[in-house]
Amino acid sequence: MSTTLPDAAPLKVFVVAGEDSGDQLGAALMRALPAAAGRPIALSGMGGERLAQVGLAPLFPLSDIAVIGFDEVVRRLPTLIRRIRETAEAAIAADPDIVVIVDSPDFTHRVAKRIRAVRPDLPIVDYVSPTVWAWRPGRAKKMARYVDHLLAILPFEPEVHRRLEGPACTYVGHPLIDHLHELRPAPGERRPLGDGPPVVLILPGSRRHEISSLLVDFGKALARLAEKVGPVEALLPAVPHLADRIEADVATWPVKPRVIRALDDKRAAFRRAHVALAASGTVSLELALAGVPMAIAYRLDGFYRLVKHLNRVVKIAQVTSMVLPNIILGENVVPEFLDDEANPEALATCVAALLHDGPERRRQCDAFRRLDALMALEGGRSPSERAAEVVATVARERVRGSRG
Repeated sequence: MSTTLPDAAPLKVFVVAGEDSGDQLGAALMRALPAAAGRPIALSGMGGERLAQVGLAPLFPLSDIAVIGFDEVVRRLPTLIRRIRETAEAAIAADPDIVVIVDSPDFTHRVAKRIRAVRPDLPIVDYVSPTVWAWRPGRAKKMARYVDHLLAILPFEPEVHRRLEGPACTYVGHPLIDHLHELRPAPGERRPLGDGPPVVLILPGSRRHEISSLLVDFGKALARLAEKVGPVEALLPAVPHLADRIEADVATWPVKPRVIRALDDKRAAFRRAHVALAASGTVSLELALAGVPMAIAYRLDGFYRLVKHLNRVVKIAQVTSMVLPNIILGENVVPEFLDDEANPEALATCVAALLHDGPERRRQCDAFRRLDALMALEGGRSPSERAAEVVATVARERVRGSRG
């Protein structure tokens, strides 16, 4: 790895992050970039509080563009369009050495397209691939027109983009790799099964529509589970802005879970849990890395879209699943329940089978141990360090090209 040269000309980086998760990823990348580039960085662009802590003066408040849900997008569309234009214009005026867009493709990709149209010579790196392996695979080929290099956080994504004629792509590691010690139990922290009531995680999602579609049936499933196996200790980690609503909703459940609000308490719950009932999403990967067997449920509006694209998933990922651990492993080890299949009796029966040391539990636990090798990075590097190496390399190639 390069060492920083304080007297070298700074590497000018224009970064675009459109929501809190991208702000966090972008900040970690920018902290690692001076060492990888061998010189300091001069940072400009758009982000939130974490990028501001590493020297970014954001163009406008992150809340202007961090919107969730179709209704909110429609309501704020004029603001979003204006902010896309302003961000692209600022990038062109800054004349950076490289542009890094982070996640939030509905915003960041539109900015990248505008930059590319005016400055085709300016290298653009995209950190986090859209889920082209699940939805709208044609996006991959289109991305190659305005993204020079893609930093993937899932190990199968480089091959997906190769098959779909997407941009050059490097697996740089999932950010969860940096938090394995916070997810995995210390000796004695997760009690052996049978030593007291089992600890059951209830994870109905992080967005209102997910919670609305699953929470009631999760409550009924938890009650049915207690009827099948006896007393359970139920923990429900909730995103802070929805915790009050969830607390009110679960107050009348026959088996009332403890609602967890703080991130440290959530990770402690993962370390203690014996099993989980969860909505589909990144949380399934968190659970797998924590070694927690699970059942996954999800309901989608316009379910026909999933059916329409399922053949794409089979061809690309070689597994008929929408659960991240299954796709990474190439094997359907985590049971998933779609739409009407996600009924309380089916969910309770599945979770009950995972609460004793039988084949269903052992199969998941054995498979989760294989995830480490599949997701690990060489040399013990962190995802942000590996991402910074790629960004520095792309920037150096641009400099060599301009000199040539």
